[in-house]
Amino acid sequence: MNDIKTLGELKKSGYRSRSIKEELRENLVKKLQKKETVFEGVIGFEDTVLPDIERAILSRHNILLLGLRGQAKTRIARLLVHLMDEYMPIVAGSELHDDPLNPITRQARDLIAEKGDDTPIEWVHRDERYVEKLATPDVSVADLIGDVDPIKAATLKLPYSDERVIHFGLVPRAHRGIFVINELPDLQARIQVSLFNILQEGDIQIRGFKLRLPLDIQFVFTANPEDYTNRGSIITPLKDRIESQILTHYPKNIDIARQITDQEADLTEDQTQNVRVPDLMSILLEQIAFEARDSEYIDEKSGVSARLSISGKENLVSTAERRMLINNEKKAVARIIDFWGVIPAITGKVELVYEGEQEGPYNVAIALMSRSIKKLFLDHFPNPDKLKRGQERDPYGTIRAWFSGGNTLDLLNDSSDKEFRAALDQVAGLKKLVTKQLPELKGDEVYTYMELALHGLSEFNVINKDILEASFSFRDLLADMLDDDLFDDE
Repeated sequence: MNDIKTLGELKKSGYRSRSIKEELRENLVKKLQKKETVFEGVIGFEDTVLPDIERAILSRHNILLLGLRGQAKTRIARLLVHLMDEYMPIVAGSELHDDPLNPITRQARDLIAEKGDDTPIEWVHRDERYVEKLATPDVSVADLIGDVDPIKAATLKLPYSDERVIHFGLVPRAHRGIFVINELPDLQARIQVSLFNILQEGDIQIRGFKLRLPLDIQFVFTANPEDYTNRGSIITPLKDRIESQILTHYPKNIDIARQITDQEADLTEDQTQNVRVPDLMSILLEQIAFEARDSEYIDEKSGVSARLSISGKENLVSTAERRMLINNEKKAVARIIDFWGVIPAITGKVELVYEGEQEGPYNVAIALMSRSIKKLFLDHFPNPDKLKRGQERDPYGTIRAWFSGGNTLDLLNDSSDKEFRAALDQVAGLKKLVTKQLPELKGDEVYTYMELALHGLSEFNVINKDILEASFSFRDLLADMLDDDLFDDE
């Protein structure tokens, strides 16, 4: 149809004008009937957020997506583009994408009056019908709605009373399209007021002009609940005019979180081929994010973005890749000790409360990893604190005895695979513990769980772990205490 070039041809084609909300609704109905995926790449919202959005579109509502950072609000808004027709006809040269059958600007009306059915038609792709604006305190009414343009008046030799001297803002330019305002509470209250008429009546006024522009716009707003008390707020009359408020959320479980991280992590082809991240390491990474959201050190209202896990995976893979390159190896397997390369991705993604500030970002990150390791350890091994009295055999007895004999294990951050395995094999009873508790494991997986067992036992104070600059040192807890006493005596 986009080969039509004139208004007359458009009329003969049987083209029917629709509002943007009717267009979105009709295309959504078709997709639902065909059981097509509406929001490609959005994971974890299938039974909660996405049905609410679909209901809002079917109801032809403006939408407010309310949720903490990193909950795919902007991504969802951008995906609405795919519910529009691929191409849309406009009056050629129209500043506001005028509908040839229902023009709203004087420029388009004058052109149609002059040329009639010979009025030239252009076709606009749906990507050009999406307008997005990040709300900041310096946004003005002129930015959003428009203002009188003195240069335009001088160039066209028009008086200021002529509506053709108006320079339209972003909102009018979104006519017959989708307009998204991110972080709505950051808009000053007086600027939010300027949106009242557009939402309720669909028209605007600029600098007192007796001008009625029946704008046709699908509004989507995003906001963080934290903003209601910190940076600003959505004024009540504006909230009242937004018909559907939809709450987003973080992934409900580890499996969904892993799918999101795997989809979003930006890894090179070399990294994907050469570095393997065992399932245990992926689960540990997501567990850190879950622990962060429940941590007393982190501001609950601020939230912990899914970007923590995404950046964390990129750092985890890069840490293993660096070790591989240093040792001239062709492949690498991520380890728990590689998570110390993930710390920069954690400290930059959390907002600490007072207690967290006192601890410091690094120590908070270490604490999150410790809790996560402890939980994963208990998912696979018996709790050392709950071994039954009189139990015939302590599953950790041989390991305890090996460290009690004065032995120490040093795991270097950049040790080769061969050195890493040899170091773990030194610990008497460690491999036997893993193979007995998890007999289904094979190959490299055994060493992954051997490392988990060591870190887990240190979290339960069965052995001691010292975190050094380039290594981890495991030794007997009692020997460590005796060394401290000897140092105090001296």
